[in-house]
Amino acid sequence: MREIMLKITLFISLLLPAQLAFAESEAVGVDAFFGTLNGYLASVLFYDVMPGDGAMPFIVAWLIVGAVYLTIRFGFINLRMMGHALQVLRGRYRSTDDIGEVSPFQALTTALSATVGLGNIAGVAIAVSIGGPGATFWMIVAGFFGMTAKFTEVTLAQIYREFRPDGHVMGGAMQYLSRGFAEKGMAGTGKALAVLFAILCVGASLGGGNAFQVSQALGAVQNEISFFKDYPWVFGVFMATAVGIVIIGGIKRIAHAAEALVPTMVFIYLTACLWIILTYIADVPAAIGLIFTEAFAPTAVAGGMIGVLVQGFKRAAFSSEAGIGSAAIAHSAASVKYPVRQGFVALYEPFIDTVVICTMTALVIILTGVYNAPEHATLVEASKGAALTAVAFGSVISWFPVILSVSVVLFAYSTMISWSYYGERCWTYVFGERFSMVYRLMFLMFIVLASLVSAGNILDFSDLLLLSMAFPNFLALYLLQDKVGDALKDYMARLRSGQLDREVGRYHRWR
Repeated sequence: MREIMLKITLFISLLLPAQLAFAESEAVGVDAFFGTLNGYLASVLFYDVMPGDGAMPFIVAWLIVGAVYLTIRFGFINLRMMGHALQVLRGRYRSTDDIGEVSPFQALTTALSATVGLGNIAGVAIAVSIGGPGATFWMIVAGFFGMTAKFTEVTLAQIYREFRPDGHVMGGAMQYLSRGFAEKGMAGTGKALAVLFAILCVGASLGGGNAFQVSQALGAVQNEISFFKDYPWVFGVFMATAVGIVIIGGIKRIAHAAEALVPTMVFIYLTACLWIILTYIADVPAAIGLIFTEAFAPTAVAGGMIGVLVQGFKRAAFSSEAGIGSAAIAHSAASVKYPVRQGFVALYEPFIDTVVICTMTALVIILTGVYNAPEHATLVEASKGAALTAVAFGSVISWFPVILSVSVVLFAYSTMISWSYYGERCWTYVFGERFSMVYRLMFLMFIVLASLVSAGNILDFSDLLLLSMAFPNFLALYLLQDKVGDALKDYMARLRSGQLDREVGRYHRWR
């Protein structure tokens, strides 16, 4: 471990002068270029498809309609199989025929570490501030339907995954796009969409999954430790070293880190939320009533009910990444015998991320009243959601902003290690397994670069790439839904007959 740390630190230090030169001479021009590119891309992805005063971006509507359709198509599987999914997570259905690189629980925590993060802290505060308390209701609804989208893409990732000669799993949207479309006689189209998805994912991993996380974490730390205001690169080197120790080891080390980190992060954050909710326990019934009332009859939201609905659905779509296809990459490595079994496990991802954590954050924002307090109007106008959340916590727990800063760093760190795996698998899909280390080192370079350069347009571009992944991904979910339906029908028949209980073995075989 010590040798790995020294090598990573030495590598980053040798490249630091070049990164500083780039930051000083090229960042402005590159940022301006991406600003122009963003305009063209956003005009397509965020084209308003909602008539009247409301505004519904095309890509968000694409995610919502697909998630609702799949939920109906599979008979509200997100309700029916939650209990069974919990049994799988607890190890009830381990079998000697299971193959994979990580356990179902490790795959879930790896995927959760990519989605549970700054969006839960900052994004929810902005959604409530703009859309009012009613946005919380629609956020929960969207998270509920997103559970089925996640089930579908994870099941497909398990069906079409491949075991490479080195034992690593190659799975995700790029696999079911290429192999699934080939089965339908559209091999060329599938391959093109798979490569497109992989390129989009690599870009999103370096931006939203890396640079954005470093930028936000650095901003939080600088408020508490002034040293990093003068020497931000030190923070970049520190984060790059910490990330490198984990990601150089591949999915198994990433999964072990996520398995330990995610439950701890969630516990600390939710404990603080519960403390505040209990402090305002007498006001909770009124807050819940306000959420329902404002969801259907908002009093001060642009676009009325449509406006508040859009805010809630956008928050859920951006938070859980259901339908984006990213989490399917992590879940494809899970060791299970039946593909739908890991699909059931994935149901918990939007549930935990959106239905539980985002809702708790929303309650804190509503109960403390910071979302509509005149003295915090500047934070709302500047979309500083993390700062607004910090104010909410600080109004009850004076010292919690310090803990929140630590939480932001942990959330950013966990997101980075998971997104490094997503990007590395997509990079490998395009360039081959032997070039995987090239991507990992490039990912570490971007961490240091992000601590030196504040290029807003580049970060916005990476967010657009993330949302763009939903387009090819949902094409596959629509086209291959029957494949999931057949696998689900077969599994349910085996479950009812008792066959799955008879297959349970004492030991778990790892491949």
